[in-house]
Amino acid sequence: MLHNSINGAKRRETATHRRLFLKGLAALPLAVPFASARATSSAGSCELKFRHTHTEERLNVVFRDSRGYVDSAIARLNWLLRDFRTGQMAPMDPRLFDILHALSLTCGGDVFEIISAYRSPATNAKLRKTGGGGVARHSLHMEARAIDVRLVGFDTARLREAAVALGFGGVGYYPESDFVHVDTGNVRTWGPEPT
Repeated sequence: MLHNSINGAKRRETATHRRLFLKGLAALPLAVPFASARATSSAGSCELKFRHTHTEERLNVVFRDSRGYVDSAIARLNWLLRDFRTGQMAPMDPRLFDILHALSLTCGGDVFEIISAYRSPATNAKLRKTGGGGVARHSLHMEARAIDVRLVGFDTARLREAAVALGFGGVGYYPESDFVHVDTGNVRTWGPEPT
């Protein structure tokens, strides 16, 4: 019995160390390019501006400063990016904010218009039934790792190209609905090539 508990404890410890190691590896690809993005930010702070197209909520927030992510700002972002259909909120992957900030700096844009961010499993299932396609069964929106946006005053086709050039996560292009999907999953692209 003691032998089984020791083996179980070792397995849990190994699994914990493996998860921490993998989380560290997952952050590495984002660290290098965002270092240069942070260097160009004023006083080491990273700001994002949003307007939610469904709720008309607006938010201007410094989400990262010289000490790292700003907890109160992340909490406000999590609320803004909730499933607006159900009111359910989830902790968004803060690397999404790094990607959006890098896009804002690259494109010279100001305000991101939010089309969709976190989606509850129920909302995702409903959209799959009624949305006419384009909604993945295992969408990263349900894991709070994806956002669909436009950048005010910036062509969406060019925003897609800038997101692809960053080389982080997934980038989907939806020209008929005029938005770009970005996520923190594996690097991949979908949708038509901009003309």
